[in-house]
Amino acid sequence: MPQNIGFVSTRFSGTDGVSLESAKWAKILWDYKHISYWYAGKLDRNPGISMVAPEAYFYDRDNVWINERAFGTRGRTTELTKRILGVADHLKGTLYDFIENFNIEILLVENALCLPMHIPLGVALTYLIAETQIPTIAHHHDFYWERPRFAVNAVGDFLSMSFPPTLPSIQHVTINSFAQKDLSWRKGASSIMVPNVLDFEHPLPETDGADFRETIGLEPDDIMMLQPTRVVPRKGIEHSIALISQLKNPKCKLVVTHESGDEGVEYQAALTELAEHSGVDLRFVYTKVKQPNAQAESNGATVSSLADAYAQADLITYPSLYEGFGNALLEAFYYRKPVLVNRYAIFISDIEPRGFKVITMDGFLTRNVLEHVRKVISDEQYRTEMVEHNFKLGTKFFSYSVLRRKLRSLITAFTGLDDL
Repeated sequence: MPQNIGFVSTRFSGTDGVSLESAKWAKILWDYKHISYWYAGKLDRNPGISMVAPEAYFYDRDNVWINERAFGTRGRTTELTKRILGVADHLKGTLYDFIENFNIEILLVENALCLPMHIPLGVALTYLIAETQIPTIAHHHDFYWERPRFAVNAVGDFLSMSFPPTLPSIQHVTINSFAQKDLSWRKGASSIMVPNVLDFEHPLPETDGADFRETIGLEPDDIMMLQPTRVVPRKGIEHSIALISQLKNPKCKLVVTHESGDEGVEYQAALTELAEHSGVDLRFVYTKVKQPNAQAESNGATVSSLADAYAQADLITYPSLYEGFGNALLEAFYYRKPVLVNRYAIFISDIEPRGFKVITMDGFLTRNVLEHVRKVISDEQYRTEMVEHNFKLGTKFFSYSVLRRKLRSLITAFTGLDDL
């Protein structure tokens, strides 16, 4: 029986993992006639099936005020407590309106009950779920205990209560095995692990992306090293700069497709300076690339797709220091491109054991890494065998069919009907 599913988060907009994965979940749910509705502080979804509550956005003025006083200190004022509870009460009212307006039957909370970017929203959801016992799937991408910036805080009671809450009507979903074990150990809560996925069974129509190089000013014979990530410190872009510097090949160019997002521009400025000192041609091209789910406004300028960028890439660099999972890595497999990976923890535990063939580094570049990169770039047969092998494994372990099986189990647990 089709259900009305209410997706809830602080933001569904742009290219962050929460926004991208939630769209994939909604697509699979719609295949079985389950209708998805959206609630957030910032949205780029269809307005006809959405409710925007500006106070739920993590950059809302009240929430910024709260976060400035909640983290980095252990002392809490009466005013901070009042402000958290006051905003939470207001948001709880908007959530009740959302449920009533769209006749929501199952809540699907995306990261709002695990990462305290918006404490009042987490508290509001906790109270709402406790009061209504509404069936809830809590999809956890990041936990607060994984982020050093939340370690010192004045809101331990709120974190304990709502990030995440352990209520009978909540089914918890984690995206990697580390998070699954941590949730069990810290909260005594079981969870279903659902990895991030791509539609490997239905590859996009092939594109050579020939115009992309011209759009960003590259020559046809340039070696394009593509870093398809946001410009934030944990993405380790400085390692990509170091790689190109040590290759000592002036034809190698580093192209970064995404913008800084919500973590400031200081890192991008530091990377620009580092590249200049290292003699590396570094290009930030997010204004030239239309992002998934984004409504790009080109204003007459040429705007390419992310698929075009991948099509023209000679090598994907993915030297992340930390990832909740690793969407860009799956994209490299999906677009059949060789990839350099810094062996972050989740890669070691959940991806590497599957047998993917990648160039690996362990926090620093070595002569062997450089030689492996040179071999991948120069040996077409070796490169082809590598990417075809990875595509087959991606189809087996990280495809929509995997997500479909997992969602069937989650929805059936609430409805008792095996119709998803």
